[in-house]
Amino acid sequence: MDSSHHVENTIPVLPVSDLMQSIQFYTETLGFALDWQTANICSVSRDGCAIMLHQRPIGDPGSWVWIGLQDDTLFQVYRSRGVKVYQEPENHPWAYEIKIEDPDGNVLWLGTEPKADLPVANGRRASRR
Repeated sequence: MDSSHHVENTIPVLPVSDLMQSIQFYTETLGFALDWQTANICSVSRDGCAIMLHQRPIGDPGSWVWIGLQDDTLFQVYRSRGVKVYQEPENHPWAYEIKIEDPDGNVLWLGTEPKADLPVANGRRASRR
């Protein structure tokens, strides 16, 4: 692996007030497909491009962007540079992730494939997709 290339993809994460209503709009009106969904977030895509919709409290500042990484090397690099951590690293069924903030409160949500050797945030082990 070329260590100079860490980022695999970026996906905008749009705040929504009603996830079900937004899914209906994106799928039925705009023609997107529902890729996956949890209680407060989902991914919709069309023509190979994805958008995540995240139900958050009204007034939650800043925009979010998902950045898919090849590995978690940048987690420590950014910490060593004093980047503000919004959420410490957590293992979930969908990703091993950390959330960091830029100076304007925008959240960069960095994630790799889940780690099979770590418990997920609710105590279960991760499973590969």
